[in-house]
Amino acid sequence: MNTEAMIRLYDISKHYRSDSAALANIDLRIDKGEFVYLTGASGAGKSTLLKLLFCAERPDKGQILIKGRNITRLKSREVPYLRRTIGVVFQDYKLMNSRTIFENVAFPLEVQGKRRIEVGKKVYQALKEVGLEERMSRYPLELSGGEQQRIAIARALVVGPDILLADEPTGNLDINVTLEIMELFKKANARGTTVVLATHSQEMIQRFPRRVLTLEGGALVRDESC
Repeated sequence: MNTEAMIRLYDISKHYRSDSAALANIDLRIDKGEFVYLTGASGAGKSTLLKLLFCAERPDKGQILIKGRNITRLKSREVPYLRRTIGVVFQDYKLMNSRTIFENVAFPLEVQGKRRIEVGKKVYQALKEVGLEERMSRYPLELSGGEQQRIAIARALVVGPDILLADEPTGNLDINVTLEIMELFKKANARGTTVVLATHSQEMIQRFPRRVLTLEGGALVRDESC
């Protein structure tokens, strides 16, 4: 039985400087429902690759298909519609400190024009999933780093994304909080969400073995399945 490809990269290259490539000639397929680690040293190209997947950057060469659609050809006005199907979790959380936890998680739904009653139900469910439904009236800076990361995950999941991208989501967290965060990603994946998680933590990869893509100097040098 053939598995549906969620993400396809064909000969992708990206340069920020003329004398070096952030990514060089990447060919890659990630199937629907996969959980994939993206690893490599700092500067290997992990963050750049994730940015290309949600159109924060554009490749200099090649094509990227998400669910069969060539996103390298999207017009600027079409990009927000793509992002409705992709949740993104950043290492530095990128929460809005002047807004409550509820307002932070609600934001992507409000951008989509969802009705207030629907927003309320979905936000509560997302916060309950990460164990922080009782903190919804608090502000981000009143929470610990681990709690802020869980809020960021709730915000990414509240739209019911097909793809969840995470850029070093546990890089600043201790091991116990890291394990809690990883359980959230595993649950999302178990529900059918395709997860691409960038990390330099070999310990985490060993604890939760999945397919591992290794970047080195912008090149994909290894593709190992567990």
